[in-house]
Amino acid sequence: MLDLDLVVLNMEANSSKDIIEKLGDLMLTKGYVKDSYVQAVLEREKNLPTGLSIGDFCVAIPHTDSGHVNQSNIAIATLKKASIFHSMVNPDEELSVELVFLLAVKDPNLQIQLLKNLMSVFQNKELLVKLKNVTSKEEASGLLSCLDQ
Repeated sequence: MLDLDLVVLNMEANSSKDIIEKLGDLMLTKGYVKDSYVQAVLEREKNLPTGLSIGDFCVAIPHTDSGHVNQSNIAIATLKKASIFHSMVNPDEELSVELVFLLAVKDPNLQIQLLKNLMSVFQNKELLVKLKNVTSKEEASGLLSCLDQ
């Protein structure tokens, strides 16, 4: 599932909106999502934020309904500078996110499995630190091989 064209290392971004737009545009260019996808993700993020704190490390998993998706995939960004996302647990809480996984899932059944696989990644602090510091897209893909299942 992981397309190396959708992996962005050391992304420079001004906001969570900027990150979602940049990653979403990559997905749109490749035909994985519909024109409505980015706006739908941004709307969902306002109402149901996706920031997740794992100890002292924060990630975000923005996504939206399958109706905006042509083909399942994930866009991933390591951020040059942490960006604020709101917590999915406490929406008023701001989290300094270092890794973003933008999900595009066509099959709702696949989404459950993908989220389980992501949670196993998120529970491995050593893996998250390695992922944050990767120097190549291939290295990132290798670390995230569990997402291809």
